[in-house]
Amino acid sequence: MRCHSTPTNIANCSSGRSRRVTASATTLLDIFQRARDLVARPDNDFAWSSWRDMDDALEELDRIIARLHAGDVPHRFDMSILFAPTGPMQELALSSGWGNRFLGLASEFDAAFAP
Repeated sequence: MRCHSTPTNIANCSSGRSRRVTASATTLLDIFQRARDLVARPDNDFAWSSWRDMDDALEELDRIIARLHAGDVPHRFDMSILFAPTGPMQELALSSGWGNRFLGLASEFDAAFAP
């Protein structure tokens, strides 16, 4: 099977059997930096999140951001779990009063992978 990337970061395979969509590092970097800003708010309540505290959350986000800065897009699952319903960021957002802003970021994350 022969594949090639197009300018929209979609790998087109000549067999027609599969299409893999990869979001750009630049788009994801913007989303994750804005998510980091929200997670770093001093009044956040981490009680319902799987993250222990702000430092734990920022450590995970900073690892992803560092890879994106280097142009290395992590596996989609490793990033999407953070935006998943009842995932650590949604739980934090709901208990901290920025649930609607989280939903906007989650939608942007999903759209970054849309074909």
